[in-house]
Amino acid sequence: MPNPNVRLARRRLLRTRLLFALSIVGPGIIAANADNDASGIFGYSQAGIAFGYKLLWVLLLSTIALGVCQEIGARMGAVTGKGLADLIREEFGVRMTLFAMIVLLVANYATVVSEFAGITAAFELFASEKIRYIVVPLIAVGVWWLVVNGSYRRVERVLLYASLIYLSYIPAAFMAHPHWREVLPALFWPGHIPWSKDYVFQVISVVGTTITPWGQFYIQSTVRDKAIRVEDYPITRIDVLFGAFFTNFIAFFIMVACGATLYHAGANPGNYSDAGQVARALQPLAGPAAAILFALGLFNASCFGAITVPVSTAYAITESLGWEASMGKRTREAPLFVWVYTLLIAVSAITVLFGGANLAFLIILPNIVGGVLLPIILVLTLKLVNNRRLMGEYTNSLTYNIIAWITTIVLIVLAVVLTIQQLFFSS
Repeated sequence: MPNPNVRLARRRLLRTRLLFALSIVGPGIIAANADNDASGIFGYSQAGIAFGYKLLWVLLLSTIALGVCQEIGARMGAVTGKGLADLIREEFGVRMTLFAMIVLLVANYATVVSEFAGITAAFELFASEKIRYIVVPLIAVGVWWLVVNGSYRRVERVLLYASLIYLSYIPAAFMAHPHWREVLPALFWPGHIPWSKDYVFQVISVVGTTITPWGQFYIQSTVRDKAIRVEDYPITRIDVLFGAFFTNFIAFFIMVACGATLYHAGANPGNYSDAGQVARALQPLAGPAAAILFALGLFNASCFGAITVPVSTAYAITESLGWEASMGKRTREAPLFVWVYTLLIAVSAITVLFGGANLAFLIILPNIVGGVLLPIILVLTLKLVNNRRLMGEYTNSLTYNIIAWITTIVLIVLAVVLTIQQLFFSS
């Protein structure tokens, strides 16, 4: 029989290791979940409404691609101790950095607008349109205060708890009573693919909200900000890969809920300008509880994105200029970081307050901008991660390079096809 002191020592060692592992978990789960923001919820909803279960196969492939892309960013952060914008500036010069920052700002401004539009849409399901003039300023001030006056650990803890609310989409999907015998095969086999303009648009939208330009900057900067060392990286790798699975696990149920109800009811995706309207449309088909759960998930996702996307932008802009970039720093310590974060929230909130009632274009725009512009960021990332001078023995494996390059090439091809269809074909 083992000595009681030995057993006690083993328990303490196990507890210490568990607590240490939990202290490292966070960047991967948060970065991946943030992809399921307001534009993401709307994008997945539109895909389900337009094509039912016929786009579920895209989720399966994009989960693999997301895991690889996010793991590359996290690994570079742990090995180099620098953010992605830092490395782009150092390795490719000021011009390429400026171009990358413009790409990021275009996508991120539209994304943050979509977050506040999503917050508005969630509340307008239960109140009048005037509620936005109360809710948007309150949420804007709240998320600003959380980041500017809080530490990285506090912000991370809030976001990890918020990640649990995404689970509300699972019962919402079951309340829609989908035909699971149709759902599961569609996840592994696309069947007949209608290569129409709308289909290509929805494929780019789904991929564009799953793998985002800002997400690549966010994951690497947070790994650096959290001071994760390369010897601790195996735990972060698990964190990243689980996050990639979890985010598309939730997206799966969003598409199933809309495919089982609105698609089979013959709904037109063009009739919905935001995910709040989708939630309202679910009510007579799946019941009021499903609509409430869908709206709750939308509100949570929008707040989640309203924190992470401006933070990602502030990280990238300040790193690209070589300034201090960190959460928990006061304005005098990291002035550019705080001001970029503040201005992006303020301008985006004002756009939603005074930009008109229909913000559908800005809500879906980040998915398309992200899907079209992401290859630029991925090409730069792949050049960096395969630089042995920077990464040493931690350069990409052949498998990772194949998956990442296939993802990049597919996105380029889809973007070209969509552009040609938009220019020369009406349907």
